[in-house]
Amino acid sequence: MSNHFYAMMSRMKYIERWALMRNSSPENISEHSLEVAMIAQALAIIGNVRFGKNYNPERCAVIALYHDCSEIITGDMPTPVKYYNKDIKHIYHEIEDNANESLLSMLPDDIAKEYRQYFFKQEDDAELWKLVKAADKLSALVKCIEEENFGNREFSSAKEATRSAIREMNVPEADEFLREFVPSYSLTLDNLR
Repeated sequence: MSNHFYAMMSRMKYIERWALMRNSSPENISEHSLEVAMIAQALAIIGNVRFGKNYNPERCAVIALYHDCSEIITGDMPTPVKYYNKDIKHIYHEIEDNANESLLSMLPDDIAKEYRQYFFKQEDDAELWKLVKAADKLSALVKCIEEENFGNREFSSAKEATRSAIREMNVPEADEFLREFVPSYSLTLDNLR
């Protein structure tokens, strides 16, 4: 079998996010994954520096890079559908796991063993996965803010719901990022200098 893994990964750029929303600026999972990786790494650093944690920021970033790659196969399932009820949520997680297995099968066995840790939660990495989930929500909040900056009110409710969801996660690193860094996303380029 040919090893198609990296060619499939490059297709992340074709999977659009926010399918149920009118977007001023489209976002694909490749762009989203990069942003989540940067934010996840920042959360790990914040945790280490400000909360005395011992996270591995680089590992956190790599987990974040691959957190949505199953969507190459499944597409981006809208959040209201994905979390509609416990049964759908459970079935969708099974679908994601199967998609991840399919992607890993595109690697030689010896290399796939190394990648498995980034596709499936490892017990030792539970806290890092929690940071990645928080980074994923923060990235969604950033998208909502950017859309509002374009004058698109379509994302107003999603922004408030996402902000609440971040606070409900009880991740102090995410709360710190929300307080200290998120306000800058509302500024224009001239105001960022």
